[in-house]
Amino acid sequence: MRNKHTYLFSAVLFSVLLTLVSCNSDDDSVDVVIPLTADIFHSVNGKKVNFQGLTNNAVSWAWDFGDGTKSTDKNPVHTFSDGGYYVTTLTATGQNGSVETTAINLAIDLPAYSLLVGNHTLPDYQGKKWRIKSAHSNNDYFANSDAVLSPFDGAPNPLPSGIFGAGLGMPEVYEDEFTFHFDGTYEHDVKSDGAAFSGLVYQFVTTGGAGIVNDGGSDFGLCTGKYTPDDGATFTYVENEDFKTTSVYGPEGSLIYSSVSTLDFSGTEFIGLLDFERKVIIQDITDSAMRLVMFVAASPDAIGLNTNAIVLTFEVAN
Repeated sequence: MRNKHTYLFSAVLFSVLLTLVSCNSDDDSVDVVIPLTADIFHSVNGKKVNFQGLTNNAVSWAWDFGDGTKSTDKNPVHTFSDGGYYVTTLTATGQNGSVETTAINLAIDLPAYSLLVGNHTLPDYQGKKWRIKSAHSNNDYFANSDAVLSPFDGAPNPLPSGIFGAGLGMPEVYEDEFTFHFDGTYEHDVKSDGAAFSGLVYQFVTTGGAGIVNDGGSDFGLCTGKYTPDDGATFTYVENEDFKTTSVYGPEGSLIYSSVSTLDFSGTEFIGLLDFERKVIIQDITDSAMRLVMFVAASPDAIGLNTNAIVLTFEVAN
């Protein structure tokens, strides 16, 4: 009879051999191929951008920053010479010649013009629409057209929310839309009433009063008047200029507003308020709001000379 320890040794040996055979028979695995991928991480400091190419299995990297400059670094640092909207593209190439491309939209140190016209790099870009904001800011008021745009004593300061609607019965003032395009073209939608926010004296001088649609703001020299927007209109933005305009408060009927940003328009076009002076001053602009100074000639004794100004906040409509 065999020793019981001999049987135990044989069982253990058999178990080990079985495990080895099993391991060899199940080892059908192959090397896993990780596909070529590409993504972009970035951080912005003013006009300087740090880019990182987050790639798998790439052997080369080609960057197009969208401003006419390129790089082949994996993680480049690029400084844009001008603020604005840019599309930066990364093209990664794998060892087998495969290619993967990805892109990001950047908003770099946006200048006022870019804030005005919006992100023209977007595929569905159709300009940037603005309208008068009904929830007036604390900086909205009715002013005298003097050198400092002092508040007009006969009007609330600041303007209450919705004053042109609930207060003056002209809610349509808040509906009209003004669209600025990157290429300098301009569109104006007067909506269903076919009328624009306007000066009362202007309407009497230019239409004999026949163009007046709603005179709810007559106590302040304001109304809405019929207006047909110009086809193919354009606008001009000037970042800094000395703007000369008419004024009953100025020597020889004019004043100069020094070092201001302005918007001017072709033909009969305007923004916000239709009156003798169609050029406006931009006091402030962000990506979602801008504050404009629009002039009014409200005295029948000084036809065409600005007597007042309306300072209003506009909001983005699209």
